[in-house]
Amino acid sequence: MGGIESLPGFWGSVLAAPLAFQLQVFAHIFASVAEEMGATMHRTAFSPNIKERRDHSCAIFDAGGNMIAQAAHIPVHLGAMPASVVAAIALFADDPAAPGDIVILNDPYLGGTHLPDITTVSPIFVDVDDVTKLFGYAATRAHHADVGGMTPGSMPLSSEIYQEGLIIPPIKLVRGGDLDEAIMAVMLANVRTPEERRGDFAAQFSAHRVANRRIGEMTARYGLDLLREMASELLAYSARMTAARLRKIPGGVHRFTDRLDGDGLTEGEIPIVVAVSQNDGKLHFDFAGTSPAVAGSVNAPSAVTMSAIYYVVRCLVGQEVPANAGMYGAVEVQIPENSVLNPDPPHAVAGGNVETSQRVVDVVWGALVGALPGIVPAAGQGTMNNLTLGGYDPERERPFAYYETMGGGSGGGPTRDGASGSHVAMSNTWNTPVEALEFALPVLVERYEIRRDSGGAGLHKGGEGLRRDLRLLCAAQANTLGERRMTGPYGLNGGEPGGVGRDQRRRGDEWRDLPGKGPLELEPGDVISIGSPGGGGWGEPPAG
Repeated sequence: MGGIESLPGFWGSVLAAPLAFQLQVFAHIFASVAEEMGATMHRTAFSPNIKERRDHSCAIFDAGGNMIAQAAHIPVHLGAMPASVVAAIALFADDPAAPGDIVILNDPYLGGTHLPDITTVSPIFVDVDDVTKLFGYAATRAHHADVGGMTPGSMPLSSEIYQEGLIIPPIKLVRGGDLDEAIMAVMLANVRTPEERRGDFAAQFSAHRVANRRIGEMTARYGLDLLREMASELLAYSARMTAARLRKIPGGVHRFTDRLDGDGLTEGEIPIVVAVSQNDGKLHFDFAGTSPAVAGSVNAPSAVTMSAIYYVVRCLVGQEVPANAGMYGAVEVQIPENSVLNPDPPHAVAGGNVETSQRVVDVVWGALVGALPGIVPAAGQGTMNNLTLGGYDPERERPFAYYETMGGGSGGGPTRDGASGSHVAMSNTWNTPVEALEFALPVLVERYEIRRDSGGAGLHKGGEGLRRDLRLLCAAQANTLGERRMTGPYGLNGGEPGGVGRDQRRRGDEWRDLPGKGPLELEPGDVISIGSPGGGGWGEPPAG
């Protein structure tokens, strides 16, 4: 695998070292496999959404479905991914896993996030003394720019999940290394950009081959028994470290309420309520009082809600604790049934993954202010500013589908100002370069800049939002799906709220404000402008 581990005698030194040293080495080696999977995906993908924005995630699991290691990818993907792996393992009970198998699924009610996020899971088999044995599983999750549904980009203003795209239950798409072309044909017949989808699937499959090869090399180097032992020790180590660090949080019950702007279909804000308490190294989250499930698509499946909680726990325990399933035992959660954070099917969920997950993070941090007043930062932009476009590109003579999220301001904190133009909390994607956008799509980027004075004032200011203006070169269907368009991200300790986001359309010389959530038809020459919120300020603004 190269690097220091390839030096003569390195492994002998590691295996003779104390357990704590071994754990650090193996934690990074396992994580490096997930990172290499991700690098393979974005280098081989077809769509700008994956190869440029890197809207994908990778992780390694043990034979029991426990996450051993993850890459530094998308928090909302990674926190929910274990539930999808469990669903894939359940499939193997009736259809046993074999080398070369890959299971595919995207059902949000089986551990998915929303339908465009398609998960692939493969067993990792290794050869030990001429016997093939199961080590564990590799998993990827990638946001496909279109999976069908009522509008291009598959992020519509929907009222039921069937409108959002093709629902894929756990199914073997690759069996023994052979792609099931019949299943692939069904999937590609239900999307607007089949060539791009096939290319992105191939990129995910390539990541699985990397995982199998690397774990096989590791097994050959120091044996399956030790590999399994180190994986188990890593989980136990993370569990101990997480509990020890969470015990430092003062006792008491801390409550907070925040709200979504609405669901785009009905009037009124949507409250999310939490009470957080710490007891002997465990954090308890009770969401009693949270809104029932709503008509629109901002319902968040329980796996998405859990991923937001895991993200906050990850922030609390710090980077020194390996990110794996060992942290999950420190969390106890109560979510009302059929609520906006735990809906029953077939509620629409396309926006829950991207928007409601962000608000769960905000509300949990808001509650923790009571316990950690000098640590918790003000709220960041609290949205992913989703934009989808699609139609037929006459110049390239093919359909197109575009999806992107956009950064904004992060919240000011106790020691520094918030970052500007940054993805926050549950989003960790990159920006799509202007050149890549204009090369792949019938658009011109007229403006891409920082929104000055959008961050909240404070001793430490909130970061500034962004503005991006796209001029359409052909007719297109568009959908906006954003939050913090009505109420800005909260400030703390006397800091002011961040500025709200603002979306507009220009036709000719006339500008018109757009709702934060909704469809619109664009004509050639129209400009759509997405303005993201700034972050909240922290501390009283300086006098004068």
